[in-house]
Amino acid sequence: MTAHSDSSSQLGAPGPIESTPASSSRSQTFRAVREIVETLLLAALIFFLVRLVVLNFRVDGQSMTPNLDNGQMLLVNRNAYQSVDWQGNKFYPFDPPERGDIVVFNPPTESDKPYIKRIIGLPGDEVTFNNGQVFVNGEMLEEDYIQDRTRCQRNDFCDVIVPDGTIFVLGDHRSNSSDSRVFGPVPIENVIGKAWLSYWPPRVSWRACSSISTL
Repeated sequence: MTAHSDSSSQLGAPGPIESTPASSSRSQTFRAVREIVETLLLAALIFFLVRLVVLNFRVDGQSMTPNLDNGQMLLVNRNAYQSVDWQGNKFYPFDPPERGDIVVFNPPTESDKPYIKRIIGLPGDEVTFNNGQVFVNGEMLEEDYIQDRTRCQRNDFCDVIVPDGTIFVLGDHRSNSSDSRVFGPVPIENVIGKAWLSYWPPRVSWRACSSISTL
């Protein structure tokens, strides 16, 4: 007796193949596009808000050496000295101008670039020069951040009382700086901002940054 296989028996037929509806694919694409747009809008908003507070500048010159070098990049707080008058009192969201602050400003002389210098005298201060030293209100200014002596030719700006609404500024490289010894006190309204942070920008395009003259 021989055994015969039943050729009529059938293997289980495969189930139906499910396909993703076209509407689901479109929904996923829409979500991806929306996330990209939201990310770009958020980045633009952050950039706009940051630019309301800070600017980036490139130092151009040697008058702030040894503390700031030619080509050094800075973040500058453009609202550092903004103030609000309230019932006769002036309030500063950050700080008022202080001696030692490094500031970027439009000089009261012809220049196609802003300058960067250090505040030495505040409104009402008497700034004088003697024996290579700077004196403020009769006291010698301790300046461990400079390397050379401070000379001043005898002119109208060597011995001054800083007028209201102005500041007296000097470069740190005293023998190579055009500053208040040359053009006098600077109106505070000319100040663009206070230097906040120095950084070296390996990924930042130099063309994207403004340039500061330290002459």
